[in-house]
Amino acid sequence: MAKKQKKNSISIKRYKNKRELNIGIFIFALVFIYLVVAVIMYATNKRISVYEVRAGSIVRDTSYTGLILREETIVNADSSGYINYFQSGQNKVKSGANICAVSTQKLEYPTTEVSDDGDGLSPEEQGAIVLKTQNFNENFNPQKFSSVYSLKNEVSSILQDASNQTRTEQLDALIAQSGDNIQVYSAARDGIIVLTFDGEEGLTKENFTEEDFDRSNYQSTMMEDNMEIQAGNPAYKLVTSENWSVVIPLEDDMAKELADTQNIKTKLDQNSDTMWADFSILKKDGKFYGCLEFNNSMIRYANERYVRVELILEDQSGLKIPKSSVVEKECYIIPQDYLTTGANSSNTGVMVQNGTSAQFQEVNLYNVTQEGNAYIASEEFTDGTILIKPESTETMSLTQKENLTGVFNINKGYAIFNSVEILCESDEYYIIREGSTYGPSNYDHIVQDGSTVQENEVVFQ
Repeated sequence: MAKKQKKNSISIKRYKNKRELNIGIFIFALVFIYLVVAVIMYATNKRISVYEVRAGSIVRDTSYTGLILREETIVNADSSGYINYFQSGQNKVKSGANICAVSTQKLEYPTTEVSDDGDGLSPEEQGAIVLKTQNFNENFNPQKFSSVYSLKNEVSSILQDASNQTRTEQLDALIAQSGDNIQVYSAARDGIIVLTFDGEEGLTKENFTEEDFDRSNYQSTMMEDNMEIQAGNPAYKLVTSENWSVVIPLEDDMAKELADTQNIKTKLDQNSDTMWADFSILKKDGKFYGCLEFNNSMIRYANERYVRVELILEDQSGLKIPKSSVVEKECYIIPQDYLTTGANSSNTGVMVQNGTSAQFQEVNLYNVTQEGNAYIASEEFTDGTILIKPESTETMSLTQKENLTGVFNINKGYAIFNSVEILCESDEYYIIREGSTYGPSNYDHIVQDGSTVQENEVVFQ
């Protein structure tokens, strides 16, 4: 019997493949998680805006058109004819100086005149102009542009003096040639000669009216050489005092604000002059008017009846900070004499009574006034804590508190309270005193919104 052939059977087993760690996927996962956490932290973290303290100023002013009042006398001609002047207008004259002459016929002047380029000036006058110009160039400061007007006035004065001298010499020669048919008028007293008339020369603080501020119908007449005049008409005007006034109309609110003001800083637009004036308020026919009193510079405005004037209500310089930065902190007030330093350090503190002994405790000192009052942090003590005066047996109890105004300084990476002294304000900013021992300095970094942080809170800029 044939043997059955055995079939070889092969047994195959499946083994599980071993997974290898993919480093790239792991790193990507870590980066992704980090980014997700960073976005969540950014979205939920408190945002602190930082402001850099800088020097600045705040000027608050208001403009008006003012009515000029002064002591002025009109001198009328005694006879008709053609008038000629020894001197130009807005020039100071002394008593007895020749002012003008009235002739029956026009006078013919030589053609020689003093021109703006210096022709007709003596070497001394030319040298004076050159010297003043050199001094101006050497000392010019762009921050003080008013010096340009000073140079203009000085040069104009030299040219005017030269012109007056030439005019006087010419007129004297013409009078000598014409004989006795010319009438000469001389000044009755010292003053400023003015050759402009407007019919308002009699205005005073007592008789001006609201209609006098209406410029729509205002007219003035300027006199010139060889102008024909009639007997009894104005020949010239003499301003006899350096004291003059500018009256301005005031709204009720402004009159109330300035009720106690006695002196005020002003800027007159015509020559950019900044001057202090005595100030008072007048009330006429139910309306308020401000009266500005000046005692110099009349010659510059002798020809004018109206002037644009700015009242500079505030003009303070210091450090400029946002109003939003300012916060208040409650402090205890103690005499400065109670402050001392620790035995092993220079830190400021106080001696606190602890039973029968005294214990030194450091304090956060925020300000010391000129009166000798020190402001210390209130959260470091409790009401009624007894302090001992150094090197004395005197004691005091902590009871007096007061809110101190300040900002949070973050130069060191955390919020430190700095006290500030506010000088003035605008709609968005304060000007605070610069150089305070306990306040911020120029270029310091402070929190723009003081309500967003707490004292000693870490702040990342």
